[in-house]
Amino acid sequence: MKVTVELDCTPEEARTLIGLPDVAKLNETYVKELSKFLQGANSVEQLQNFTKIIAPMGEAGVKMFSSFLTGAMGGGSSRSKSSTKKKD
Repeated sequence: MKVTVELDCTPEEARTLIGLPDVAKLNETYVKELSKFLQGANSVEQLQNFTKIIAPMGEAGVKMFSSFLTGAMGGGSSRSKSSTKKKD
């Protein structure tokens, strides 16, 4: 037997239905503080320090996150030839 249920609700109603918290105020605060920081950054060094704070693994972490997103969106289904070769 197959049963299909269709719900017509707003994102806020769906979030409440499945028990997720409302993080709108937290997001607004985060974006506001981030904007203040970026407006106050006067040098490349300040931006690099900020990048180290939000991406502790640096470039490797950013690449790993990017590959995760690519895989999640279906773009990671094909492997490169070097990753499928057996190593001796």
